[in-house]
Amino acid sequence: MSAETPVCQLLERQDVDYRGWLWVAPPRDGWLEGGEGRLLAADQTVLSAWRARGRPAGSPFEADMPTPPGVVLFWPKAHALGEWWLLWLCAHLPAGTPLQVVGENQGGIKRVLKVLAALGLGCRKVDSARRCTLFASRLDRVGLDPEAAWTSFEAEGLRLASHPGVFGHGKLDEGTRLLLSWLPGVLPETGRVLDMGCGDGILAAWLARRGLAITAVDVNGFAVEATRRSLAANALDGEVRAGDVFAGLEGRRFDAIVSNPPFHQERAVDYGPAGRLIREAPKHLVPGGRLVLVANAFLPYPDLLEQAFGGFEILADDRRFRVYSART
Repeated sequence: MSAETPVCQLLERQDVDYRGWLWVAPPRDGWLEGGEGRLLAADQTVLSAWRARGRPAGSPFEADMPTPPGVVLFWPKAHALGEWWLLWLCAHLPAGTPLQVVGENQGGIKRVLKVLAALGLGCRKVDSARRCTLFASRLDRVGLDPEAAWTSFEAEGLRLASHPGVFGHGKLDEGTRLLLSWLPGVLPETGRVLDMGCGDGILAAWLARRGLAITAVDVNGFAVEATRRSLAANALDGEVRAGDVFAGLEGRRFDAIVSNPPFHQERAVDYGPAGRLIREAPKHLVPGGRLVLVANAFLPYPDLLEQAFGGFEILADDRRFRVYSART
């Protein structure tokens, strides 16, 4: 199979034997998934796709993987997240391991030159095409601990863990703030609540503090780790799991589902996860159960809610965000 994404098309034309190499944080691409090498990623969607093909795949929060002959890091849109991946690789793999960094020009790949120089790592440009650029370097010990990227902040009387790979890094999102202001009037006093797209864990921790039994899910491994840390920092209990929307929750029902669902995948608008959340929510709610979500006011969720639930109400609308509620 030929490469599908521009970054992989650039890699496909290289005169490099990538067998056994470690692919770090790549996009979905059949050329990678059907080839050779190992995956290291925090995206549960990508991890599941590789594992479904029987391909070796792991996350940075699992046991260390075997030492690869080389590494390709796919530079993310979030500059600080790219720096974290570099620090993690330098800390966990042998010095001298060949490193390639590839990314789209509009995604900030050219910043890598300065980042590698600041870490004391040499760098050379290997190739450019399809509005992407490929750099080469080698890993080395840099004296910086990737754990230092984890920070914390206070919100709603809770201490929350934060990481560059998590939505709303270091602050409480205004949409979530609006959602929290309306939840006390619509949620049950007891019962099981699902926090879908848990992020830094603010909703899960807030709900657990009220005595509700919490299950928190996110497709992003950094968010899963952040939520676990946030619950622990506040001495709260809850089940936290990685998953793509309701995957792995078959047969489970909740008294309520709360969410501030994402609508971006890197730079592209992607309503897919939120659409699946709304369409599939009724079968994961008990009779009379409620879905409560917040979204940017311009997003086309009313039609989806009408189709899935047969009706809904708008609890709040401040022109930027809306809080929707729908019941089974």
